[in-house]
Amino acid sequence: MTLCPPARTTTTTRPRVQRPHGPPDGPPRRFRVAGADLSASIAVFLIALPLSLGIALATGAPLQAGLVAAAVGGIVAGRLGGSPLQVSGPAAGLTVVTAELIQRYGWRTTCAITVLAGLAQLGLAALRVARSALAVSPAIVHGMLAGIGVTIALAQLHIVLGGTPQSSTVDNALGLPAQLANASAAALAVSGLTIALLLLWPRLPGRTGRMLRKVPAALAAVAAATTLAALTGLGVPRVDLPSWSSHALPGLPEGPVLGIAAGVLTITLVTSVQSLLSAVAVDKLAAKRATGTGTAAPRSRLDRELAGQGAANMVSGALGGLPVAGVAVRSVANVSAGAVSRNSSILHGLWIVLAALLLVPVLDLIPLPALAALVMVVGVQMVSITHIRTVTRHREVLVYVVTLAGVVFVGILEGVALGIAVAVAVAMHRLARTRITREERDGRHVVRIRGQLTFLAVPRLSRALHQIPPGADAVVELDGSFMDHAAFETLHDWQATHLAHGGTVETTGPGGGRIAEPAPGERSAAGPGAEAAEGPAAGSTAVRSGSHAAGGHSCCRPWTPWRNHQCGEQPPADETGGTTGQRLASGIGAFQRNTAPLVRDELARLAREGQRPSQLFLTCADSRLVTSMITSSGPGDLFTVRNVGNLVPLPGEESGDDSVAAAIEYAVEVLRVESITVCGHSGCGAMQALLNSRADDPPSPLRRWLRHGLPSLERMASRRHVWARISGRLPADAVEQLCLTNVVQQLEHLRAYEPVARRIADGTLTLHGMYFHVGEAQAYLLAGTDEVHSYDDVFNQVPPGAASQALPLEAARTS
Repeated sequence: MTLCPPARTTTTTRPRVQRPHGPPDGPPRRFRVAGADLSASIAVFLIALPLSLGIALATGAPLQAGLVAAAVGGIVAGRLGGSPLQVSGPAAGLTVVTAELIQRYGWRTTCAITVLAGLAQLGLAALRVARSALAVSPAIVHGMLAGIGVTIALAQLHIVLGGTPQSSTVDNALGLPAQLANASAAALAVSGLTIALLLLWPRLPGRTGRMLRKVPAALAAVAAATTLAALTGLGVPRVDLPSWSSHALPGLPEGPVLGIAAGVLTITLVTSVQSLLSAVAVDKLAAKRATGTGTAAPRSRLDRELAGQGAANMVSGALGGLPVAGVAVRSVANVSAGAVSRNSSILHGLWIVLAALLLVPVLDLIPLPALAALVMVVGVQMVSITHIRTVTRHREVLVYVVTLAGVVFVGILEGVALGIAVAVAVAMHRLARTRITREERDGRHVVRIRGQLTFLAVPRLSRALHQIPPGADAVVELDGSFMDHAAFETLHDWQATHLAHGGTVETTGPGGGRIAEPAPGERSAAGPGAEAAEGPAAGSTAVRSGSHAAGGHSCCRPWTPWRNHQCGEQPPADETGGTTGQRLASGIGAFQRNTAPLVRDELARLAREGQRPSQLFLTCADSRLVTSMITSSGPGDLFTVRNVGNLVPLPGEESGDDSVAAAIEYAVEVLRVESITVCGHSGCGAMQALLNSRADDPPSPLRRWLRHGLPSLERMASRRHVWARISGRLPADAVEQLCLTNVVQQLEHLRAYEPVARRIADGTLTLHGMYFHVGEAQAYLLAGTDEVHSYDDVFNQVPPGAASQALPLEAARTS
């Protein structure tokens, strides 16, 4: 990824690096399927088959459309998606949307809308906005799913009772008493058996129960209901799969343009949000399984997953299938069954195809009330008690209820819009709700501030502060997690005035702990509330460097590697003449006292779940290069390898030292990192030593190690290569020229590693080059395109305001 367009000046032929294990573009490896993937695919198939038919029945679409969507979701989304363990297919969350579109525009137009929705998903994936969907409040998502579940359950209840559902949820609810009075005994018998087995099957006791539970509950329930209907001859409607030759394919959209556009937008949003949230849930489940088994859990690439879902919807719609989305039930079953790759999802799609072609006589025996009961239970389960408890604990039950009611009574898009509006209103209310009180205690005036301190609270804050008499002792107690610029200015100006009149001011946190005061001349460090956002809740104010202000010393700066880091109460040991050991002990003590309480929860989580870094960061051992500082990363974000000269020995040339090769293999194969960055820096001593080396220099461990940098020296001297350079200027000297060239050369060495080459060929790994100028505190990124295996050897400057998604080194915190 580049920040600036590459500046191509000349085209040169790159020498091909010898790869002992074969190039990535060599002959393809034989397709192999792990036994775990095979067994998992069968388990998922047995769940997906009856669910696909039931969802098609609930939407009013041809029953074959459910099978088409299940097969396409498994094969297309499984192969192209970015979540290897997620299983896609027709989802219950799309039932209401699809049913409304079919009723309004007909089946052929609905198929065309599905194709257009898939195209829209591909466009969103190209814009790399997948993670934006995760910004939606979980209360809104859970409320939407619960509303859909209520709608599904009410509609399918009519079929369970032997009737026909109405067009709206309100009509279904109002018509329920009459339907109960005229219930069909045969339909009740079939659906009752189905519901009973669905609920009791997972709870079968004993050894026999454990054996039987290996058969999915959905399959057992539908099979039992089918057997009952066949043996007793009950007069209930059954599945009727017409010939594939008469299967309806999409036609040109017919209807009002705005209505068609609304349908496309609805399917796009619902399928995208559901698929992305399901992918994140699958990641968490896979990580939990990896912690227990010791196997690496593949991580989802959300933009690729969105593109895969878009391709699947286009194919499904074109083949006359239902809309496709990632499905949590099948995905959880896939992970629980032990799937290790995307082959499980693909195979499950193939089994669906075989069943649709070869098992039509068997499928035609399934009673429709059994499928309706299956879908009704799924709809009821979508109203999750766990989700209700969660939103209640987080005080978002109002958002949940409004979204649910909006989806049930108005529509999905309208319900989600209402939920978003209420969520914004609740957030604004919480932000503006600040309680400020003043009292006199033991001769001291105490001002307590509860809540977020924003400009909205400035009038009340100013009124409370100016009621304190001049020259009095004052205490300002902050209990919140945010202070904006206006509030900081008001508090700071009052404090300066009060001190000038002979008074005293002490700023404390909610527990009474003292907060450092701003140091003279550093007031601007706070910015418009940037540091204040970390202040009161963590025990620091908008400026974190004030505890030594009186002595003229400030030990902290905003570039401190750990978030919310605070100064100790003593100056650094080197200023008091302490020894190196004393300075080390003092630093460790400061960490234990100030920083450890703030990062303990995050480190405890990492200890439980294991490390899951997204990037391997290979850089120099130079003490001036602080990786956490220049990448704004924290614990668990980067898998870092440091050595003299940021060198990557070619495979087979380590001469007994496999540390770098082992780290690369572990990061690529076990941790499954998504990118590798080689970072060089200005004034590198290793590059200086390479330039000054002579053939008659005595052998030493340093010389033996630096021989891995000789290819960089040769590359710089070669006329076959364009010099690596910094965009906008030439290298300052030969050392900087070699530092830049060395980054490019080590990236070539990385490609010689078989695991790296294989992951690059699969499109699951990218390489990045970086150069950090120590004196300028400026980072530069290498322009280039990994997909075509070429570099322009131009390092572009990273501007201060660069968007986070534009930086390949952006290490977002997982907490």
